[in-house]
This record gives sequence, C-alpha cells and structure tokens, in this order.
Amino acid sequence: MANEPPLMELPIKVADGGFYDGFSKDVTITAKILIGALIIWAVAFPQNAAGILNGLNSFLLANFATWYIWVVAFFILVCVVLAILPSTGRLRMGLPGDEPEFSNFSWFSMMFGAGIGIGMLTFATAEPMYHFANNPEVIQGLAEGSTAENVRNAYKWSFLHWGFSAWACYALVGLSLGYFSYRRNLPLTIRSGLSPLFGSRLSGPLGHIIDIVAVVATVLGVAQTLGFGVEQFVAGMHRIGVGDWLLNADGKATTSAIIFALLIIMGASTLSALSGVGKGIKWLSNINMGLSFFLLAFFLIFGSALFGLQALFVGLFDYVVALPGLLFKVWRPDGTETGDALAGWQGGWSVFYWAWWIAFAPFVGVFLARISRGRTVREYVLGAIIIPSVMCFVWFTIVGGTAIDLTLNGGAGDAISGAGQQSQLFAMLDVILSSGFAWVMAVIVVVLLLTYLVTSADSAVLIVNTINSGGNEGPKRRPHIIFWGVALALVVGALLIVGGLGAIQTAMVIGALPFSFVMALMGVALIKGIVRDGRRENLGVQSVHVEE
Repeated sequence: MANEPPLMELPIKVADGGFYDGFSKDVTITAKILIGALIIWAVAFPQNAAGILNGLNSFLLANFATWYIWVVAFFILVCVVLAILPSTGRLRMGLPGDEPEFSNFSWFSMMFGAGIGIGMLTFATAEPMYHFANNPEVIQGLAEGSTAENVRNAYKWSFLHWGFSAWACYALVGLSLGYFSYRRNLPLTIRSGLSPLFGSRLSGPLGHIIDIVAVVATVLGVAQTLGFGVEQFVAGMHRIGVGDWLLNADGKATTSAIIFALLIIMGASTLSALSGVGKGIKWLSNINMGLSFFLLAFFLIFGSALFGLQALFVGLFDYVVALPGLLFKVWRPDGTETGDALAGWQGGWSVFYWAWWIAFAPFVGVFLARISRGRTVREYVLGAIIIPSVMCFVWFTIVGGTAIDLTLNGGAGDAISGAGQQSQLFAMLDVILSSGFAWVMAVIVVVLLLTYLVTSADSAVLIVNTINSGGNEGPKRRPHIIFWGVALALVVGALLIVGGLGAIQTAMVIGALPFSFVMALMGVALIKGIVRDGRRENLGVQSVHVEE
C-alpha cells in the first residue's frame, strides 16, 4: 500500500562456513548441476542432444514467436514511460545524496563492452551485408536484393535488432535491480526485482527458482556471445598467420583451435574476474573502448565515410518511423511461399535476437545496476538505451556501409559477401589496404576482440557469483570464480564442437524462455513499485532505506 513503507528486508539464507561460505546452496548447487548436466549431455550423447535441442527449438519458434515479439515491445514501453514522466524520471537509483561511482566515460565503456562489443565486431559487417541481400521487403517483392534500392531496408532491419529493443531488455533488468537494491536495501539479485509482487515469499523456494533461471539464462546467453567471438578470434588468428591448423577445409574453426582460443580467453578472463570490477574489468573496458574508437576512426578515414553517414541518417529516420509497427509485427506461417518465408525469416532473425538479448539480460542487467548506483531513472534509461544504440548505429553504417559500398560500387565482387560472417571484417580490410597494412589492422582487431571477449566473460563470472551469493557484491572466493570460468568455457567448447553455433543458439533460445516470463513480471513490478513510491513521497511516507 502507498501509505505504508515498502519491503526493505529480504533475507536470503547463505552458508556460514565450508566450501559454500557466503553462497546460497539451493541456487549455486542446483545451477551447477543443470549446467554440468548440459555439458555432459552434449559431450557424451551429441546426436541425441542435437536432435532434442533442435526439436525443442522448432517447437518454441512455432509457438512462442509472438510472445517474444510482444514482450520485448513491452520492455521498451516500460523504460520509455518511466523515463519521460517527471514524477518517475527524477527518482534516484540510490539514497538521497548518492553520487555515481564511475565517470560517464568509464560507465559507458563498461556498459557497452559487456553488452554488445563482441557481437558488434562480428555483425557490424555481416548483418548489413546479409540484409542488403535479403530481408522482408525482398521476400515480399518490394525491393531487389543486393541493389542500391535495398540499402535503406538493410539498415532498418539491422537497427531494429541492435538498437532500442536490445538495450531495453538490459535496461529493464538493471533499472529494476538498481532501484530496489539501492533504494530499499534489497539484495542485488534477480529475485529482488519482483519484491512488489511477491514480497517476503522471495526469501524461500520461489526466489531460489527465479535466481536459478537467471543463472542458467546468463550462462547460455554469454555462451552465445562467446561462441560468435571465439569463431571470429580464430579467424583473426589465422589471418595474422598463427597457422593453417586453426581452420578446416570448410573454413570453420577446428576442435584444436576452439580449445586453444578458449584457454587464452577464459584464462585471461578468470584472472581479470579475480581482480574485481574496479580494477581488471574497468581497465579492460577502457582499453577496448579506446581501441573501438581507433578502429571506427580508421573506417571514417579509409572506408566509405560519406556512404556510411548517409546510411546512418536515412536508416535512423526509416527505423524510428517504422519502429512502432515493427515492434508488434508478427508473421505467421500461412501455407503460402511468401508467408512461410517471412515467418522463417523472423524466427531466424528477430525472434533469435530477442531470445539472445533476454538470455543476456540477467548478466548485463545486474552489471548495469552494479555500476549505475546514484543515477536518476531518466539519466539511467537515456544512458543505457539511447547512447549505446546510437553507437551501434554508427558502427553498423560506417563499418558495414563500407562493406556494402565496396561490394556495390568498389569492385570488391564477392570477396566480402562470399566470406563467412566471422571472416568478413578481415576480408574487407584486405580489400581496402595493402597486405602489410591489412595485417597490422587485423592484429588490432584481434586484440580488440580479445579484450571484448575477456570483459564479457569475466563480468559474467562475477555476476553469476553475485546471484549465487544472494546479491553479495563483495569479493567472491577464488574456487567459485575459477569454477564458473571453466564451466563457461566448457559450455562454449562442448556446444561448438558438437554442433557449432547452431547448437549454442538452440540451447540459448530454450534457456531464454523461462527468464522472459521473469522479465515480464519485473516490468510489472517496476511500474507498481515506482508509482507507489511517488505516492509515498507525496504522502510523506518513507520510501527509501535509512542507513543506521
């Protein structure tokens, strides 16, 4: 009720000694069993695992596509409404007088590096190139693929997948946790975001289940991101001359290459995670942000800057105008060639992306909350949705626009479009530069990719342990950091070796579904909690935790 103070205590039972000292055994052990079972299943019974995962994936795409489309639209609406309303936008994620812990540059660097950095390197070239050749307008006969008239459509769909929708998923979870944890002193864990709906019952089994679902979704969502990154990292090492043993005859990463890459990535990320957010992760985030701007500046100077800037402004206009319709548009199979093709395209692209962002949301959301204390709701939403989205748009148009322009007007032929998505960025560098300079730039891309991979992996390990410890943000015991680093590497490696990226994608889509329902409830709880806090302030009722 608005005339009573909100819930400000949510005790979570954790072990007070032994190996699991400080951790919730119910959450930690169950999550370890589930992830361990997935690894063993994928390695010991690869054909059975592939068959069952593919069957479940087909069932989910056929029956939950509408849910994924509409629930992500709901996330955007919740964030936007809470930010623009004066009474809610001014509320602070923290106590009165709290100031942000990190500078705006470090805040944005950590947020961007953990959220989309790896995928951006892979897809800034690959996705515009794909949609340039095929998209719903091409399927419906409204445009011709791989022609100048299809450039605008390519960016409209690329922006849809990597823009406001993606960051709204992250922002919703981060806003919910930051608001309830830092204003009401509730634990920084997923269950706290549902406190206005379920209250003290979240201390028991219901809360444990919610956190377990979040841990599993996080591991699978990060595994999807690392899977893309590992393949591009291997392609980059091959490009700079590490050895032909990295790729097989089909241009795919070999088993030895995957293991080699994961040893480097997860070894470095575990060391970084042991140093904490304020040291290793912050340091790496600032490095990869600096390298990102350097790479972007390179394409502005040596790439198709004018073509890219035109695509940026025109594509952004098309995207914003079409967004209200795109958010709720669902294509269903209707037995016609066009209808089935549109439904298949949406399932393979939009639904896949919404599942990926949802699975990634507990990780990025907890991380965003962790680094955003002291910021207002409006400042947080604008910072967490608008700024990273615009940065993605710039990358996709400058880098991807260069690839399209070279293919369309620059005589690149199929040198870029014919390469695998993990190799297209390197192929474009070979077209633009002489072999020596292309090698130097490839080395820079590989280093940048490694910093993004390490930042995402070490952040994920820390966030998983934060959830497992009932929201404790303090130092975690080394064995648990090492365990989750190894487990994450094994999930990525096992699924890549058994079925490639398709196996990781299928597992991720399945794992994201339960958490999508949790996120929907978090949106409802956030609205209820913030609206009631506004009423409490008007009535003079305590709405924030008072430190003793």
